[in-house]
Amino acid sequence: MSGPLDAPRIDFYLLEEAAGVACDVTACRIAEKAWLHGHRVHLHVDSPESARRLDDLLWTWRDESFVPHAVCGADGPADADGGLPVTIGWGQVPDSAADVLLNLDARVPDGFERFARIAEFVGGSEPDRNAGRERFRRYRAHGCELRTHRL
Repeated sequence: MSGPLDAPRIDFYLLEEAAGVACDVTACRIAEKAWLHGHRVHLHVDSPESARRLDDLLWTWRDESFVPHAVCGADGPADADGGLPVTIGWGQVPDSAADVLLNLDARVPDGFERFARIAEFVGGSEPDRNAGRERFRRYRAHGCELRTHRL
């Protein structure tokens, strides 16, 4: 894992389906895996509606799964998560102890540099791919280590 002064490692997950439910379910899987490995995770979305949808999905996406999480909003204080290992928010990424950022927004969030690892989700439609390419270029310009995974 990268240290705080290193550029983060970015993993791009390319899905065949259009962005939406497939990206959200993949994010839930990765959030659970990261949490089970002792990481603190922040899921960054584009709106309060997306946060509510992801919050609901984290409770229901798999019968035998439980991922302790909280919605912390656009610019909630760092302690808004109550110490939970997984948070969901939009707007600015929080100044929290999270070391893994799961970005479900079409744009790279300001403050991404604070995270050691970042997961990006790219749907299969042409607009999704174009937005993913833009994020890839921005991360590359910041000297980030980039990896791509086809799902």
